[in-house]
Amino acid sequence: MNLIGKKILIVCREVDSLPYYFLAKRWMKNNTVAAYFIKASETKFHKNISNDISYFAFKDIENLKVYDVNQIADTFTASLKEDKILDPDFLEMLEREYTHFHNLNTQIISSQSLIRHYHFRYFWKLCTYTQQLNWLLLSYKDAMFVMDEFQPDVVINTDSDEIGRCALREICYKRAIPNITIEFPRYEMYKTFTYSLGSQIEENFRHYYINLSKGSIEHIKEELEYVDDFKRKSNIMSTMYKNDITSQYKPDSFLKVVCFIIRFIILMFKQDVCAGNWTIKRSNPVLYPSTSGYFKYFTHCIYLKQMLMRKNRFFKKPIEGEKYVYMPLHLIPESTTSILSPFYINELSVIEAVSKSIPAGWFLYVKEHQAMLGERSLSFYKAINKLPNVKMVQLNYYNDPKPWITKSQGVVTISGTSAYEAALLGKHSIVFSEVPFGLIDGVHRATSFEKLPEIFAKFSEPLQNEQSCAAYIRTVKEFGEEIDLKFLIRNCPQYIKEHSEPNEEVLSNICNIEKVILKALSNFNKFNS
Repeated sequence: MNLIGKKILIVCREVDSLPYYFLAKRWMKNNTVAAYFIKASETKFHKNISNDISYFAFKDIENLKVYDVNQIADTFTASLKEDKILDPDFLEMLEREYTHFHNLNTQIISSQSLIRHYHFRYFWKLCTYTQQLNWLLLSYKDAMFVMDEFQPDVVINTDSDEIGRCALREICYKRAIPNITIEFPRYEMYKTFTYSLGSQIEENFRHYYINLSKGSIEHIKEELEYVDDFKRKSNIMSTMYKNDITSQYKPDSFLKVVCFIIRFIILMFKQDVCAGNWTIKRSNPVLYPSTSGYFKYFTHCIYLKQMLMRKNRFFKKPIEGEKYVYMPLHLIPESTTSILSPFYINELSVIEAVSKSIPAGWFLYVKEHQAMLGERSLSFYKAINKLPNVKMVQLNYYNDPKPWITKSQGVVTISGTSAYEAALLGKHSIVFSEVPFGLIDGVHRATSFEKLPEIFAKFSEPLQNEQSCAAYIRTVKEFGEEIDLKFLIRNCPQYIKEHSEPNEEVLSNICNIEKVILKALSNFNKFNS
């Protein structure tokens, strides 16, 4: 199957769109292509260092239709003067007809600029409920306009967050149009696809896995060897996180900290002063975060991060031989919580529920996410440590996730990689969302806090899930391709700036994105024929 004679709408946001710059140019040879940029602070700002290789680079592609949210951003800015819902009747219609995947209040959570009450990034302004609803309904109206005018055969998302994408997911479902997003199955560098921004496991994927997990092992011998090798590895940190903050276990040097602050100041100066975006930022603090707030926030984060990477009174060392359940925290806000598990975005409430549900005599070891160091208030850690059977543990006590998992009674995570790793290591785990690796035996989905004690009771049962793990990995190989998105995001900018052809390694990864999209289209046509 090839992309020929299609009308393709690429839904873009910031650096996630960079690989699709090259795909858009390729697809335009045999298709009609449009790009839709859905973040106001990217499209309303004058050209600067933060949007020159994304929004403005796409606008420079000859004959490419580029949509943006500038008009609804202006309407929203004008609406801030009074606390009034712009179109109550339209809002009621949306609640009736565009809530197949999530209700409207849950869709709002997909945009970090509107949910300051759920995270610690105080450069975003707390907004009112009316403001949330107005941006939601304006986003829907704009998405409907784009869909009606362009009339795409397929919608391709470069990521999964923002209200605009939730709106398009609902519209595409209603119109039976494939809405494709790259999915992260957690096996090595493989990526698969989803039509629901990851809120559901695709049925063909599920059926293929079930058949393999119940069939002969002859078809999955290679994958069984992989599982066996995984258990023997001393370090299991995924290559996906290599040279990433997730794999950082040591504090930054003083020079690195100083260089970061200098680069940040230069970036903000170029964005606000040189490009003339200062006035735009002041016009709407809901959509456009404050520069002074940014600076205060990030300098405070840097200080706390360096403190928490060292010996401190908030993080404790694990006690050898102590029975515990391991719970690594998430980066918040991000799509793994706000999109995949919006009802469990408050991690403190999840921790409290788990602490009540684990067997007597067990502890809950909570480990901070490296990327969140400095972001949370210290009061968050104090509240956790007040719970008698819960401990915030020293995140760099080990330099790899494996010992945390193997020495535990099992794992709890909202939707994180640790549940997949636990499954391959023969440990039970709990997740709170319908992630693809939730198909593996031993990965239990909690649909409510009341289910937790019942699930934890299963943690003491032996787990023989090698065939299940192998069947899952084989399914990922069948439905996916190896794609290093972080490598692409690091390397695409130079080729966009130079208007040059990417090297072989970059092109190979870009081609694999196209292969996944073609698999998604083929699967959609089979499932809907």
